[in-house]
Amino acid sequence: MTIAITGASGQLGRLAITHLKTLTDGADIVALARDPARVADLGVAARAFDYTRPAEMADALAGVDTLALISSNDFSDRVGQHRAVIDAADAAGVGRIVYTSILKADRSPLLIAADHRATEELILASGLKATVLRNGWYTENWTATLGGAIDAGALIGAAGAARFTPAVRADYAEALAIVAADPAHAGRVWELAGDEGFTLADMAAEVSRQTGRALPYTDLAAEVYQGILEGFGLPSGFAQMLVDVDLKAAEGWLVDDSGTLARLLGRPTIRLEQAIRAALG
Repeated sequence: MTIAITGASGQLGRLAITHLKTLTDGADIVALARDPARVADLGVAARAFDYTRPAEMADALAGVDTLALISSNDFSDRVGQHRAVIDAADAAGVGRIVYTSILKADRSPLLIAADHRATEELILASGLKATVLRNGWYTENWTATLGGAIDAGALIGAAGAARFTPAVRADYAEALAIVAADPAHAGRVWELAGDEGFTLADMAAEVSRQTGRALPYTDLAAEVYQGILEGFGLPSGFAQMLVDVDLKAAEGWLVDDSGTLARLLGRPTIRLEQAIRAALG
């Protein structure tokens, strides 16, 4: 069974291929990337695959049985790019798509969920077998910028006391590899999240404990937070999406206590304490 993973040069894709090599023969893995040279070090076959060049997609998917579609990070036409991939998979005779969606995508009011919901609908309409991985928030969405928060003396956001159950990228990547390697997951939708729930104040407290420096969580009004994010150089639309996540997290849209991710992995998910320690180096 040949398994191909899109976005193979990205952080999630690279980790997923590394895990997949422990589950199946590397000769059966295809790394799909805009620039195949960037994935040469992964030790698997590499093919050019650009979300913006649909005419070339079907040829790149020749002989692929399972396609892991890692969602595009281009928010200008993400659904259109996904549609092109799905159409190409259908034309190439791909047997199953594994798609990385977002938690509760079928009903979530989060702005970021709309593209995922539309993509899930396109996959369903295609008639292709599919497995949908509805990933929760990524712990790295916060830990990747901890250095700046520490320098500024505060962790900021607009989430109030909202509870999150995120997981680290490596856990989601391992789950993607496990599901891609096992056809028994066809037809399933998995809601995935970390075992541990916490607030942003909890995160700030853990950073304080590990660094020995007081780091409070400062909750901001939505418009103030968005202005700060735009001041950091984020496009207005992306900043608005992040603010929307914080505001709606209080309604439970980024919480899942099912333990499904841990069961897929066969182990507990990485805890916040471990993720922060790794981020702090």
